[in-house]
Amino acid sequence: MRIITDIKEMQGWALKARELGQSIGFVPTMGYLHRGHLSLIEAARAQNSMVAVSIFVNPTQFGPNEDFTRYPRDLAADSAMAAEAGVDVLFCPQAEDMYPEGYTCYVEPQDLSERLCGQNRPGHFRGVCTVVLKLFNILRPHRVYFGQKDAQQFIILERMTRDFNVDIEMIRLPIVRETDGLAMSSRNVYLKAEERRQALALSRALGKAERLFAAGERSAATLLEAVQSELSAATLGRLDYAEIVDMENLLPLQRLDKPALLALAMSFGRTRLIDNTILK
Repeated sequence: MRIITDIKEMQGWALKARELGQSIGFVPTMGYLHRGHLSLIEAARAQNSMVAVSIFVNPTQFGPNEDFTRYPRDLAADSAMAAEAGVDVLFCPQAEDMYPEGYTCYVEPQDLSERLCGQNRPGHFRGVCTVVLKLFNILRPHRVYFGQKDAQQFIILERMTRDFNVDIEMIRLPIVRETDGLAMSSRNVYLKAEERRQALALSRALGKAERLFAAGERSAATLLEAVQSELSAATLGRLDYAEIVDMENLLPLQRLDKPALLALAMSFGRTRLIDNTILK
């Protein structure tokens, strides 16, 4: 596996791969890899000639009181996991190269970015869209792989590629969970033992809604009441939101007569967790 830190070198690798007729599958990450990331890498490996993974903790998507400085980092372990998974190139740029002095241009997503996570994280999706578009321009992939856990992010990025005519296939893969149901996240390491136990209320609440939906319930209010009842057991958690929204525009639904996203966000101490399911 080749590790590249220089942007020009990365662009040269991508250009050569394309000239040779090789397809590039790309998995963008902020590192601290886990089985969720590996599931994306496995899909990319199966569907492409070459697999590229980026590791970059993007400063522009963190708010002033968020966890940028303490976000978990372990490049040695990440490199070993990526090599074992069959990654061809690991791109690890520096922040000063991605955002050099005098940098002024950003992607400003509208509307979709103001809902769900965007309500309490102003500027977050501006940073996400900007860095992802930059990575697309650097790596020039044919296919890009994301996890369903970041459902709003995927919907916004998919809209960005459509609006900017970016010729990339966007692929969303299912959430990978711990054996007890907690959605895998690099931030799970922050949780104390009791917080970790109570955080299981998120997956239990989603499962309860899925069962009600499968039994024929289509009222969003009824489903959300069941969800909030389950979440109330997490006494150490602070609920950010529990919403059922349209998959296209992220607007709240009253009745589920089309595919719907049930999305949750809850904080335990300084650790903010998100989870979701698609009801269809």
